[in-house]
Amino acid sequence: MTYHVFNGDALKEQLAGEFDKVIVARECLVDGPVAATNLEMLWGERAAFLTKNYGGEINSYFDKVVSEFDQLMNLPADTKLYLWFEDDLFCQVNFWFVCHLLVSKTNCREVYYVRPDKDHRYGFGWMSKDALMTSFSNAEIINDLDFFADLWLAYQSNDLEYLSAKAKSIKPAFQFVAEAISAHLDRIPKEDNPGKPQQAIIEIMQEFPEAEFGKVFQEFCKRLPHYGFGDVMVKRMWERLRA
Repeated sequence: MTYHVFNGDALKEQLAGEFDKVIVARECLVDGPVAATNLEMLWGERAAFLTKNYGGEINSYFDKVVSEFDQLMNLPADTKLYLWFEDDLFCQVNFWFVCHLLVSKTNCREVYYVRPDKDHRYGFGWMSKDALMTSFSNAEIINDLDFFADLWLAYQSNDLEYLSAKAKSIKPAFQFVAEAISAHLDRIPKEDNPGKPQQAIIEIMQEFPEAEFGKVFQEFCKRLPHYGFGDVMVKRMWERLRA
């Protein structure tokens, strides 16, 4: 049995009809609370945070988000699994979490990693269906799920020392992971530095004082594509900085 885990519904639409069994990781764990002692607590905290800040109903979170992860955790041990995730921080944090679930909650070990081509590292959405299928044909087996699972645990517990050490010692083949870790470390406020994403928005606002959000978001994506933040997330930061 073969399953595919997509990084969002957009990719599912792009590849409609190509694969029968698809699970969609609809979270954005890069934003909001993640410290929890068990999954039930995590789901509750995430549901409350996302509905408060992004709208919707709490029940909808469990129906549309948790149900997908439940499906992942109940796959047969002999499942062949393909994980489709990009190189940006947003996708990497979700990817680490998926690997954590696979290690701690399943016996699935034939797991493959599907990444975008080198010209579209931060966006499957920019690739044609043929290019996406080429990435699929180039998928590589993940021999050490624990490595990525441990990154999630460090991220969840805010163990910046561990993450920093991993970023410095990582293999060349996983340099994109080191870049994602560095992006996370750079976004943490330090003394008078509000963090790289916020600082970028401040600079954009100074350069374009009359700009509406659309222009701000466009510039943010141009300057910090490796964060992979969506428009709603960036808009929340922008509105706080304008207040």
